[in-house]
Amino acid sequence: MTIQIYNTLTRKKEVFTPIEPGKVRMYVCGPTVYDYIHIGNARPLVVFDTLHRFLRWQGYDVTYVVNFTDIDDKIINRARDEGVPFQEITAKYIRAFEEQAQQLNLLEEETIHPRATEMIQEIIAFVQGLVDKGAAYDAADAVYFDVTDAKDYGKLSGKNVEDLQAGARIRVNEAKDDPLDFALWKKQKEPWEPAWESPWGPGRPGWHIECSTMSKTLLGETIDIHAGGSDLEFPHHENEIAQTETLTEHTFARYWMHNEMITVSTADGAHEKMSKSKGNFFMLRDIAEEYDLILVRLWLLSAHYRSPINFSREVMDATKNGYERLMNGKHNLERLLAHNAEQEPNETERQLLANVIAQEDAFTQALSDDLNTADALTAIYEIVRMANSALNEDSSLGVVRRVYEKMTELLDVLGIADRKEEAVLDDEVEVLIAERTAAREAKDFARADAIRDELAAMGIQLKDTRTGVTWSRN
Repeated sequence: MTIQIYNTLTRKKEVFTPIEPGKVRMYVCGPTVYDYIHIGNARPLVVFDTLHRFLRWQGYDVTYVVNFTDIDDKIINRARDEGVPFQEITAKYIRAFEEQAQQLNLLEEETIHPRATEMIQEIIAFVQGLVDKGAAYDAADAVYFDVTDAKDYGKLSGKNVEDLQAGARIRVNEAKDDPLDFALWKKQKEPWEPAWESPWGPGRPGWHIECSTMSKTLLGETIDIHAGGSDLEFPHHENEIAQTETLTEHTFARYWMHNEMITVSTADGAHEKMSKSKGNFFMLRDIAEEYDLILVRLWLLSAHYRSPINFSREVMDATKNGYERLMNGKHNLERLLAHNAEQEPNETERQLLANVIAQEDAFTQALSDDLNTADALTAIYEIVRMANSALNEDSSLGVVRRVYEKMTELLDVLGIADRKEEAVLDDEVEVLIAERTAAREAKDFARADAIRDELAAMGIQLKDTRTGVTWSRN
């Protein structure tokens, strides 16, 4: 089935044609790990994880990258305020991210998470390449990219360069040749600041160059899809395009996708954009004290990703009711699977199967139309309604099984996990993981491998990371 994507660069839907048939290279801007993530951070993670799942379901081999920005002014300031090395700050919040990624049911075992600090030499080489081309210059406080060297600067965001220059002059940096020029490499100002040696003296990378370098290093000079929140269109993504295309002289990304922002209800009943500057944001860890984060995922998918979506307690309660409808339908089918007998389906059951296939087609068409998850969910709810109405203890086991397989398959494409099913295994899995960790520390690798195999047989995928072991279900 033809997949269409709304391309921010062209401001229209386009047929998705990957660079290499059957393969997709996709980069999503991930979190700056100086704090816990909030629901605004969660939206692109969930939306583009769902696109990742859908593309895999459609048979594509997807290389999916979500970066960690682990060196940044915010991180440095947090480390200074807390009196700890910046690595302690980033390790703490990456561990928190990994925990919440599991709660959101992100497809972490198939996601590459590069860190900016792991690619310092590649970043330096990228900056040097721009300097050698005459597109960057060494100033007193930083190495800057010369925006006048970029072709069509503003083409992603639709912003006019002259207007941008006029606005930027309000905060002129005397070291810059042009007020729109941006830092590629920031020179160390204080001895306590984190820094790496470079041809321009000790310093650290700028934000924009980090993502360009990680994308180029892991996915190549031209990628299929670059995605993130709409707040990143300018200046982050605009600057990524400028520096990358100037260096490589090739198109950076063929399709640009941006999710809209989250709003929150005000006292007068209006909706306003959620932001940290207004103090009206909600941390996932706080929401998780009252709601399972799988409900956050379901809520985020209940609206089209390019539409604003409002967050409130009432919305979460309604989402919980919807989730229970889905799971009750699934559990009812599981009950019938355990008791019903094999027999020839009757005409009503054959019609049910035909209707389920029609809803699967509607589901696929919805996701193929610029990832319309709202309509895709409607198709699953309809399958649940039809199954509840048509199937009972006297129904053909084969029909029950077929409907159940289709429902669970479509739920998995959207990443809607059954928490009741998972809760049965959680304690046992944690005990085995702890035992495996102890075996590894005791250098009893045979036992550690045996436990990994035992967990794999249970459908549990382990991932050893620098900050510990994470696990997920296959």
